[in-house]
Amino acid sequence: MQPRSIIVPSLVPLLLAIAAIPLVAQKMDKEALIKSALSAAPAHVAKNAAVMAPGPDGQMMELRAGTNGFTCLPDQPETPGEDPMCLDPEAMLWAQSWMAHDAAPKNTAPGVAYMLAGGVDISATDPWAKATPGQKYIMSPPHWMMMWPFDPATSGLGTTPKSTGTWIMWAGTPYAHLMINQVP
Repeated sequence: MQPRSIIVPSLVPLLLAIAAIPLVAQKMDKEALIKSALSAAPAHVAKNAAVMAPGPDGQMMELRAGTNGFTCLPDQPETPGEDPMCLDPEAMLWAQSWMAHDAAPKNTAPGVAYMLAGGVDISATDPWAKATPGQKYIMSPPHWMMMWPFDPATSGLGTTPKSTGTWIMWAGTPYAHLMINQVP
């Protein structure tokens, strides 16, 4: 089956504020992109997830149809470290809001996003931080996320990045969410 282009808001890894979408589909073959994308999710989710990647024209291209509501995206080779991800529909709404710089996410229930190959973050406090020369990135271990505005004051969870346990990223913003550093 040939990939087909789908016009959706451009998505890049949730935790990297990259100004332009890398043309991933030009750098890897379709099967390698699918394998990379599916590495983000538990096997039972990956089995029936859709896979999308930016195409040569910058539009998101469906590489594989899915049936379970999850959409997986491959690693972005231009970023340091591995960062494929897989999102459920509510997390996808959250990501679309984040990419559009909406005042608040549009998801109406907590969303789930998996990054079981790990991830790379620019900032633990600013949802739209830009990378700068000499930037020190936050390297995250395999984790999953709950895309919902958790509050450190009411949850008792910290806001400092760590390699084990759970913490709140972007606390104090509408884009606060749980970083759960474990394989579910």
